[in-house]
Formats: sequence, structure tokens, C-alpha cells
Amino acid sequence: MRTMLLAASAAFALALPASAQDSSPSSSEAVGQTRTPAPAPSEIVAAGPKADWVAIPAEDLLVMTLAPDAEGKPRQVVIQLMPAPFSQGWVHNIRLFARAGWYDGISVNRVQDNYVTQWGDPNYDNPEATGKPKPLPEGLRVMGEKDYRVTANMGLINDPIVHGYEIWPGVRAREGRPLDGIVTPVTAEMLAGTAEPSLPVPRDSYADGTGFFEGWPVAGERTLDKDKDRIQHFFPAFLKTMWPTHCYGMVGVGRNYSPDTGSGAELYSVIGHAPRHLDRNIALVGRVIEGMEHLSSLPRGSGALGFYTAEEAAKRTPILTVRVASDLPVGEQPAFEYLSTESATFATYAEAIANRRDPFFIVPAGGADICNIRVPVRRAE
Repeated sequence: MRTMLLAASAAFALALPASAQDSSPSSSEAVGQTRTPAPAPSEIVAAGPKADWVAIPAEDLLVMTLAPDAEGKPRQVVIQLMPAPFSQGWVHNIRLFARAGWYDGISVNRVQDNYVTQWGDPNYDNPEATGKPKPLPEGLRVMGEKDYRVTANMGLINDPIVHGYEIWPGVRAREGRPLDGIVTPVTAEMLAGTAEPSLPVPRDSYADGTGFFEGWPVAGERTLDKDKDRIQHFFPAFLKTMWPTHCYGMVGVGRNYSPDTGSGAELYSVIGHAPRHLDRNIALVGRVIEGMEHLSSLPRGSGALGFYTAEEAAKRTPILTVRVASDLPVGEQPAFEYLSTESATFATYAEAIANRRDPFFIVPAGGADICNIRVPVRRAE
């Protein structure tokens, strides 16, 4: 878990690498003098070395084939499953459902505008069900609400203490131009709890902090025991529990009222503004990495919560097959890779999103929401 915390620490701070610092506008440039245009985030990613990309195992990919569209064009959606330690009971079930062929012949039953697209057996827990649901396969795991998050092994994180500094992001302007953060010295008094930092610790609206773990957006909270872990009051990177975040394209597990946590028989993908209020209330199990347009452009349902009514049965999109990619013939297995969130390229990319300096932009924002820093994923060569 040390890797998770260190990676999150870098993302919380959005600390500037040397190359990004060198490209920041000077005071004279800020008042109108010509400067060399800064690269856009996409250009930073494109220029990153191959070594900064991480292959996604075929065992972690689902290939979902939808019925062709109205023009007869094929539609395929590729989903990357969540890595350990997050949501592994549900991920186990999803692989089991796929390998049992249970998902074959189900359909998209709910499309709620600016919210989610949901699919499953139309007769399984569906307000408009007209028949008997498919029997569930054997061997499914049952998870509890505690499994929506993981407890971090705090261990020893040396970086903020050894260097004696921490980056406090969120400062918007000084001397007429945006700053990306400010370096605040960590004093003995601060560590002892007798002095506060000179700048407030920025807080995510839904968590004590956000960051990235092996290419995935996560949020977390610190311990409340300040007498035991006082340092956590000052360093947002010291998180006791973490969980995945509901960003655009993330895939979650449909469920009934608590204590039901869902099995994976019903899945949904976020197709609108990030519904972060769902974090820690529903299991997140993956993300769509290709074919998102096939889910976000489907006709909206007019029933409760966007379910298709009985009169709208023709709007349901059939799902022909769902396969674990590693079970496909070698020549048919899709290959993808993601930009390592611990790489220098990603740090520069994330900072560029927080402070757009390419020609179109006038005022750098000085920050970015975790869901706006989308981790680049691409087809592998």
C-alpha cells in the first residue's frame, strides 16, 4: 500500500516537475510580452516515452459486444476491471458472470440523462420486468458495505518529513499571475500541533484528499485520532482509508437498498457529470476505456430513474456477448496500456490540466478536480 500513498501524495500536491517550472510564464510575459506557446496536455502525453506506459493484462479487460446500431455498424465496449485491493469480490463475480455466459443476451435497460447507462437481465430487479429472471451462477461472493473502501497500511512515508516541505495547492494568484502552489516549511511547532500551517489544507468536496493509485482515481480520509497521528492533520497524503471515485466512464454495480451490495448482475457506467455522492455507497469495479460513445449516446428512458417503460421495450439495446479478453483467441485479444500515474510525464500532464497555458486559454485555473485529470489509456502498439 506504500505505492498507493506515495502516488496519491504526488497527485494531491500536483507538484511541479522541473520541466513544467521552466515553462511557467515570467512576470513580464504575464503582462503581454510574446512567449513560446506551452504544449497542450494531449501533446505532453504524445511526447511521453514508451517507458512511461504500463500494459493492462488481458485478464483485466472485458469485451462487451452490443447489437449493431440502426445503420448496421458494429458496437464494442472495452472495460478495464478494478485492480486489487479495491472491489475484488465484485470483480471476481463479474469474471464469473462473463465466463458462465450469463451476460450474453441481456440488455441496456436504463439510460438516465447526465447520470448513468445501466445494463443487466431485463427481468432481474427491473420495474418493467415481464418474465422470469435468469438463474444466477454458482460461486458468487457476497460483499459487505465495508468493502466499498480499503484501509491503508500507513507504514512510514518519508518524503514530506525528510525534505521538510509540503506543497499546499490552491493559491490562485500572486504578483498578478497564477501560482501552482506554494512551498510551506514544516516546523517543529507544526508537527507538535502547537502551530497551524500558514495556508489552509485544501479539501476535496467529498473527501480529505484525492489522488491516483496505479492509474485509477481514488479519494481518501485521514484518521480522526489527532493525538495518535497528529501529523495527518497537516499532510493530506496520510490517508487511513481510500476508495475509487465516480468519474465519467467508471463502471459500478447496481444494487437494492442497504444492506444489499449487488452481485455484479447489473452494471452501470457514468455518462454525465461525476456523481461523487455515490462514492462509498456503491461498488465501483472498472472503467470504460474504449467505445464509451456506444453507451453515452443511447436513447434516454422515460420511466422512473431513466428505466425504459413497457412501451419503450424497443429502445433496449441487446448485449450479444461479454468476454474476458484473456479467454479470446490470441489474435482477437485487445491490447491496451495506461500512462503511469507515477511518471514524470503524468505529473507534467496533470499540472498542465490544472494550469492550461496553451494558446486558447487566458487564465490558468490554478487547480483541477480529480475527475478532470483523466488518466490516458491507449491501444498498445
